[in-house]
Amino acid sequence: MSKLRYFIDGRILMVLTLIQLTALLPLAAEAQFADNCISDVKEENSFTLFESEKITPIVIDQEDFSGVAMVADWFINDLKLVSGKSGAIYRNALPETNEIVLVGTLGKNRWIDQLVKAGKIDISEFEGEWERSLTQVVENPFPGIDKALVLTGSDKRGTIYAMLNLSRDMGVSPWYWWADVPVEPKDALYVKAGRFITESPKVKYRGIFLNDEEPALGNWAREKFGGINHQFYVHVFELVLRLRGNFMWPAMWGKAFYDDDPENGVLADKLGIVMGTSHHEPLGRAQAEWHKYGTGAWDYTKNEKVLTDFWTKGMERNKDYETLVTVGMRGDGDEAMEEGTNIALLERIVKDQRKIISEVTGKKPEETPQVWALYKEVQDYYDKGMRVPDDVTLLLCDDNWGDVRKLPDINAPKHEGGFGMYYHFDYVGGPRNSKWINVTQIQRVWEQMNLSYSHGVDRLWVVNVGDLKPMEFPISFFLDMAWDPSQFNPQNLYAYTVSWSRQQFGEKYAEEAARIINLYTKYNHRVTPELLDDKTYSLENYNEFERVRDDYRNLAFDALRLYNIIPNEYKDAFDQLVLFPANATANLYEMYYAVAKNKQLIANGDFEANTWADVAEACFKRDSVLTVHYNQQIAGGKWNHMMDQIRIGYTYWQEPRKAKMPNVERLVLPEVSNADMIFKEADGYVSIEAENCQKAKGSENISWEVIPDLGKTTSAITTFPQNAYPKENEEIYLEYAIDFASTGDFDVSVLVSPTLNFNANKGLRYAVSFDGEAEQIVNFNGKYRGELGPWQARRIIKSTTKHKIENTGVHRLRVRVLEPGIVLQKILIDTGGLKPSYLGPIQSKMVKID
Repeated sequence: MSKLRYFIDGRILMVLTLIQLTALLPLAAEAQFADNCISDVKEENSFTLFESEKITPIVIDQEDFSGVAMVADWFINDLKLVSGKSGAIYRNALPETNEIVLVGTLGKNRWIDQLVKAGKIDISEFEGEWERSLTQVVENPFPGIDKALVLTGSDKRGTIYAMLNLSRDMGVSPWYWWADVPVEPKDALYVKAGRFITESPKVKYRGIFLNDEEPALGNWAREKFGGINHQFYVHVFELVLRLRGNFMWPAMWGKAFYDDDPENGVLADKLGIVMGTSHHEPLGRAQAEWHKYGTGAWDYTKNEKVLTDFWTKGMERNKDYETLVTVGMRGDGDEAMEEGTNIALLERIVKDQRKIISEVTGKKPEETPQVWALYKEVQDYYDKGMRVPDDVTLLLCDDNWGDVRKLPDINAPKHEGGFGMYYHFDYVGGPRNSKWINVTQIQRVWEQMNLSYSHGVDRLWVVNVGDLKPMEFPISFFLDMAWDPSQFNPQNLYAYTVSWSRQQFGEKYAEEAARIINLYTKYNHRVTPELLDDKTYSLENYNEFERVRDDYRNLAFDALRLYNIIPNEYKDAFDQLVLFPANATANLYEMYYAVAKNKQLIANGDFEANTWADVAEACFKRDSVLTVHYNQQIAGGKWNHMMDQIRIGYTYWQEPRKAKMPNVERLVLPEVSNADMIFKEADGYVSIEAENCQKAKGSENISWEVIPDLGKTTSAITTFPQNAYPKENEEIYLEYAIDFASTGDFDVSVLVSPTLNFNANKGLRYAVSFDGEAEQIVNFNGKYRGELGPWQARRIIKSTTKHKIENTGVHRLRVRVLEPGIVLQKILIDTGGLKPSYLGPIQSKMVKID
């Protein structure tokens, strides 16, 4: 049995206990690959990773892949993060100890190969497989050693995943560096006895595309690393591997991966990251390289030799690396080829490119993995009959907005090169850029990528993630799904969100964090922030704009509440992954709602339009403050520039250079004194804030003064000095002009602050009258003798007198005080429609006296 929390309209409805049917099994993102082989309880025959002062040493073979050695350093650091203890790595010999962690690749580690020969490790279902991993506790592996935890792979990446899968199961989030997710310390950890195999991934190549990386990612990387260089990429590659990816298209806005820093390619190959170049950058050459080294036109009909030489140099540079080579040709600068480009020419270009590949590598062209991207207009060429050799992977594409354009015909003959999918979380182009914040629902990603997978798209999945941050959540989902799409179904997508949140924030806060993530991505998927404006939602129909604004407002409040109770060590991660996306987008909706209200009220000549103009301007300024907070305050300024992307002020598809406040207008308030204004009866009542009198009559020694914000609504007004008592028949009063639309006997209620009868219990008195009629004297506290009652609870004293209004039109209400200390807050006149409420209705409309 398991508890599954259901939410409706963003509020907890109930907690139900359900039987875990197969379709509803929750997906544990932090343990789905290691099969829960880690425990903090020592079991029979289990293996000790660390306990008390002991941390088991790691053994690798110096003849193994250098990338395995590099990741072993990460792994021992992960152990330190969890245990607080420093461990050791042995590279040339077995240490003198009872237990060891033996890490290595089949055929590249002498000790693991010895265990295979001795029959202590069975590799019959393992050897030669793609990226398969084994975790196994071996008893008495070598003389003098009681136990070995063997972490091995069928290939380089299999070994790397064996280590990083265990790290993930120990509690080290893949986002520990990129989102500052803390690692929960533990006193001891053990690996259960047995044999745990991580099967090969269902999608062969799985990765991300850093794109549209200016100004945010570019500015950040230049400040932190001096550029998009190998010091930057080591963190990206580590993240990709921890997420079990193996492929990348590098950042390419004015950048050249191999040319900018020669160490980039070396590092990628060392770590087993299969590099490619984007859909319009053939044979490993970046667009920026053509602009730097190319001569003549990017036109094969006019400049074949120069282009051939250019591409040949790219293949010569990359021939020893594991790459997935892009073939084909698009126009320069990610544009379509010239109109009228013929299919025969494009097929010849691919044929010539394959000849280059073969000549440079010395191998048949089909022995080098290649991909042809059917992006935008290239799909039209394919639809019109263009074909490439059967071994070339056909990379299908979405429409840049997450909607798959084309899928293989399931009845067609098998295409040996297989099919891939180029997907988008980020996009630069029409109708508007989508670069600032995460707008991706994993439900839509699952539906479209499951559709793709069911049609045989399983050779390459690559997703455009823009600046990488703030796409953390959908990146995790995309790469987890790419490993095994069959593990997901409509019923466990929310369970994945909870599990992912558990990995970042711990068990206690996972469900509420997941609810907020699920809702903010749902809301953001409705319309991107760059497309949002004051006309997107309707003010008039179904209360739509106010509802969506309130949805965001409530979500931001909930995120802030959780932020305030989550432990301090999680706050930076929570801010990046939950609070900022909810809060910043909520503020954007507040701003555009205010702009819409401003325009609506301007059209009606309503002076309240000015208030909404103020709200819009405040939200615009707050957007900048939130950006500064993310850039300079989260994690001590670690992510400075990551929120540099503009999102306000779009006038066409491309970003504006600077955020521009939406236009608002203000009506010029006429300079009319209160003496020339009048309150209008409407809806069966008149409501007056006491400070807004038409006349405040004092004397030489006594004056009226407003105390701003005192009381339950707007303010209060009273006489000063507070020890000055009016003389007999002295006229110290407030007067209010009221335009009555009805006649009758009306109740007039004066609401005063709960001042007590401090004057020897005599009480405080005021007089009420209309139009000079006989006054009605009210002693509102004379009978008070210290008893507790509703005055204290309601923080108000309400007294009511009844008055006859015989004629419609303007009448003047006078409230004359007979003692000091009377603090008036509000006056309510019930003409037949006043409804009960705690604060009373808002003030009635005031108009100029004709």
